[in-house]
Amino acid sequence: MHISAKADYATRALLELACEPERPLTCEAIASSQEIPFRFLKSVVGELRKAGLVRSQRGCEGGYWLGRPPEDITLLDVVRAIDGEVITLRGEPLAGLDYPSPASGMPGVWRRVEAGAAAVLGGLTLASLLPADALERRQRVGAA
Repeated sequence: MHISAKADYATRALLELACEPERPLTCEAIASSQEIPFRFLKSVVGELRKAGLVRSQRGCEGGYWLGRPPEDITLLDVVRAIDGEVITLRGEPLAGLDYPSPASGMPGVWRRVEAGAAAVLGGLTLASLLPADALERRQRVGAA
């Protein structure tokens, strides 16, 4: 299984946004905090915006916020928004994979691996990955 740099950067950016619910963050701030190349992050955030995982505001007070609560964003959502598929074989989805005998059982193995990875990623939300102090800050902001 290959985890792309884009999916890693996207997850780190979303976690950064989840820690700051009271104000929008700029790409510059996220890139600096997470040590992500700025230009690369801009394209990643654009894909996250198209997928509805972040929302943006223009202007001097602008920046990015999460598009949904961190409890509602799974790592599976992030991977699918950025990479499309959880696992591919030579860049192709596993759905139509078929091998002649004696390797005819291998496509089923690859699909089980994909289903297991999707189950793990789907069971982890941004909220479950946040440090305790960030969760407390989110709760205070939500109560205000």
